[in-house]
Amino acid sequence: MDIRQEIENLRELIRYHNDRYYNQDDPEISDYEYDQLTIKLRKLEEEYPEYKTADSPTQIVGGSAKREAGILVKHNIPMLSLQDVFSKEEVFSFVEKILKERQDSRFVVEKKIDGLSVSLRYEDGRFVQGVTRGDGINYGEDVTENIREIKDVIMELKDPVPYLEIRGEVYMKNEDFEAVNDKLEAEGKKRFANPRNCAAGTLRQLDPQVVRERKLSLFAFNIQDVRGISFENHSESLSWLRNQGFKVIEDYKICKTAEEVWEAIKEIGENRGSLAYGIDGAVVKVDNLADREYFGATSKVPRWAVAYKYPPEEKETVLKDIRLSVGRTGRITPTAIFDPILLCGTTVERATLHNQDRIDELDVRIGDTIIVRKAGEIIPEVVTVVKDKRPEDTVPYKIPFVCPSCGGPAARDENSADIRCSNLNCPAQLTQHILNFVGRNAMDIKGFGEAYVEALIKEGYVKDIADIYYLDRYRDEMIEKGLIGKEKNTDKLLKAIEDSKKNDIDRLITGFGIRNIGRQAAYSLMKHFKSIHRLKEASYEELLEVKDLGDISSRAVIEFFSNPANIKILSRLEQAGVNFEWEEDTLAANNNLSGLTFVITGTLPTMGRSEMEELIKKHGGKVSGSVSKKTSFVVAGENAGSKLVKAEQLGIKVLSEEEILAMINQD
Repeated sequence: MDIRQEIENLRELIRYHNDRYYNQDDPEISDYEYDQLTIKLRKLEEEYPEYKTADSPTQIVGGSAKREAGILVKHNIPMLSLQDVFSKEEVFSFVEKILKERQDSRFVVEKKIDGLSVSLRYEDGRFVQGVTRGDGINYGEDVTENIREIKDVIMELKDPVPYLEIRGEVYMKNEDFEAVNDKLEAEGKKRFANPRNCAAGTLRQLDPQVVRERKLSLFAFNIQDVRGISFENHSESLSWLRNQGFKVIEDYKICKTAEEVWEAIKEIGENRGSLAYGIDGAVVKVDNLADREYFGATSKVPRWAVAYKYPPEEKETVLKDIRLSVGRTGRITPTAIFDPILLCGTTVERATLHNQDRIDELDVRIGDTIIVRKAGEIIPEVVTVVKDKRPEDTVPYKIPFVCPSCGGPAARDENSADIRCSNLNCPAQLTQHILNFVGRNAMDIKGFGEAYVEALIKEGYVKDIADIYYLDRYRDEMIEKGLIGKEKNTDKLLKAIEDSKKNDIDRLITGFGIRNIGRQAAYSLMKHFKSIHRLKEASYEELLEVKDLGDISSRAVIEFFSNPANIKILSRLEQAGVNFEWEEDTLAANNNLSGLTFVITGTLPTMGRSEMEELIKKHGGKVSGSVSKKTSFVVAGENAGSKLVKAEQLGIKVLSEEEILAMINQD
């Protein structure tokens, strides 16, 4: 292959990975692997300048602005990327080059947060607009309504100025990321690969409620433009931002020499493993703003800043054991236990092995010498096995099909590499199972939050979903212990439980937590069988006749009703008076909305969203959470927001509450 073709192939490969990272929020390779591709391309372009082009990935800011994600907004100030450096020598070269022309320059060294860059605009002290980086030069996406849902974003400045534009990084704390993935897994949806992907995907959601639920965070790290006040230094502007109430990059250092800069970079590296969030390097910036103006920028990067990327730290250790644990969704996770090693400044002695496929791929065995590193500087992972040091008596490891928590049967998912406990009443997953049952999409028992569920499980009052309907027997005990609060709160929850007995049976079916049976599939089952008893006796062939059900879902239903523990729970639910039949008035509903898909947004005049959703489904329609080309109508009330905008962009007809009721009631 000639050099020109090699350069073109590299460019295409990097463009592909840019799209996966910036636009799809779903990268296929690590940051380190991506950096190596970029370094290789840059070196080839420097060695063969005759092949350098203006559209090369080395000359262009990474992403693009996506019209489908929101309204495009023109950048007032370009949101450039940073020049990456990978060695002490490169850091010293950068600092010395600055000092050669500006001897009194100082430098600010900050953590480089691994998230999604945004621009926040304020007019007369009030937040007015949030914009993503987009293509970095011309346009970004308007994410104003989603930005408003981030608690770290200040809506009103303490000291108003005519105009302020700041740059910040939207990110996700590690614990919030795990909570989102647990919820997605419980709903049978794809997990996010890392916190950065989750933060980026969440910010581009068209539903601000999703943003609120996922608890995004934001650090402010630069003032892009300001009127009505001036600053001499970057560090001075950060102090002002902090005084306004912003959360700014933590523990930044002000340095005068290359050696001080390097020590600050090393300190961040040593402590990065103990942070509550991910970083992907350290940023070195010129502090004086006039010096920044002097050095200027290229079409892609400022000349007054660089980003140092830490090399992945890898160490050898010996695998002592593989321990199995059960998550809240029943997934069995193997964890490597090894001799303690120091990685990224913290002691590490365990790392997830993910699943049996990963164990087989590594061919890792107890007693092996393994190489471990921290993926993304946060999560320990086993990279490889040193086969030359393998003891003779090792044997391949296989995860047994027995739950390590309850001893019940476990099975491998047909559509993934995960092995799960099939006992829905397994103690390890009971909290999530109960939360699913009482949640908005299932029995909708209002006020039954996670804290109450955990307290009732801990005290032994709830061991399965049927126990919920016998809690009234322990009213006085619960009040005395304060498990739900005082008398008023306890009675309020008990009444909500009692009221839920009258729910339509699709909510009950959803609450069972049968894998791959969500609300829509539950509704189809209810519509077809009209009774829990008939559903319980249904054959595989009969289940396949149901709309929205396939082979995997049908087998999951059979498996659920074949479990004696579940049959016992069903009996107790029926004895408690929970509805097992489809009410006749529901049967009488017409089918006027058959074949149509609706999205509900905003506040309707007389009905809640859940009520409207129920009504649409009862008349044959489907309800989706996001607007797409497949959406038939959007039902909009007041404060409809981005879903309404999306509908208008796609030319989808928007209905009022009155208009959809007319559709339902027409002959």
